[in-house]
Amino acid sequence: MAETVATSETTTDGNADATARPGPTVLLTGATGAIGGRLLPALLDDGDVGPIRALVRDPDRADLPESVRTHRGDLFAGEGLDAALEGVDVAYYLVHAMGRGNDGDFAELDRRGARAFGEAAERAGVRRVIYLGGLGGAGEERSHHLRSRREVAEILSAHAPEPVHARAAMVIASDSQSFVILRNLVRRLPVMVMPRWVTTRSQPIAQRDVTAALRALATRDEVPAEVQLGGADALTYREMLDTTATLLERRGVPKLPVPISAIGLSSLWVSMFGGVEHDLVRPLIEGLQVEMVVTEPPPPGINDAPLGFADAVREALDGA
Repeated sequence: MAETVATSETTTDGNADATARPGPTVLLTGATGAIGGRLLPALLDDGDVGPIRALVRDPDRADLPESVRTHRGDLFAGEGLDAALEGVDVAYYLVHAMGRGNDGDFAELDRRGARAFGEAAERAGVRRVIYLGGLGGAGEERSHHLRSRREVAEILSAHAPEPVHARAAMVIASDSQSFVILRNLVRRLPVMVMPRWVTTRSQPIAQRDVTAALRALATRDEVPAEVQLGGADALTYREMLDTTATLLERRGVPKLPVPISAIGLSSLWVSMFGGVEHDLVRPLIEGLQVEMVVTEPPPPGINDAPLGFADAVREALDGA
């Protein structure tokens, strides 16, 4: 990566790029989210990364470190992107439109945001765009969610010389929506309904491992266009429920097998007991029909020794 030396130019939001940070200039979107909020301090601690910027809707409410240069903007409205991306070497795209009150048509909103960001990145000459998408495989066309994630990756890749599609299944973090659903189901369900999708294998990954991998992708000289990320264990959703129940000391919850996928019914009871809005739950449940396991390991130095599921859950239950 080309080395960029920071200047002390100040934005209209009153922040200056930090001086004395040689390395690539990085723009982070989703800086207040479950992944971006953890990646930001990791980037700040990385001596190989240069000035760090964040694109946020409201800088006053974002409450980011003073060393981060904030830019006001909206990906889905296409606002503020050119100014935020000017002089940037590496951009992280860590946003998606599910659960934004879009009447279920999150895919169109995601397309709009990816096009706007990709085109602005191309105009600015951004070298590398890193996108965190979903880990899918055979049958992923059945999932609206996974199809949309792949489409976003394809749109972004058309606008950057070095696109990186980092792909992961469930991220185990205290505030990750997928894990929040899993934890709440174990805590609240009087009976665990077991449709067919609970037997599909997945390879969930700890937030610390996703964060470390994404951080490393900013400064590697060469990166593949696709990086598959997973934890140490590949297991079914039923096994995830059982392990989480054991860790929460909630044993002996009755299970009711249902010999159908029952996506509609599953979405309703998962939303009710999982504590997450239905518009977000349904596409996630659709995705659980698809096996999400790593088929091509990432390059050495990226996710070399990930945590197992039980250790990842322990960390998340402790607030990590």
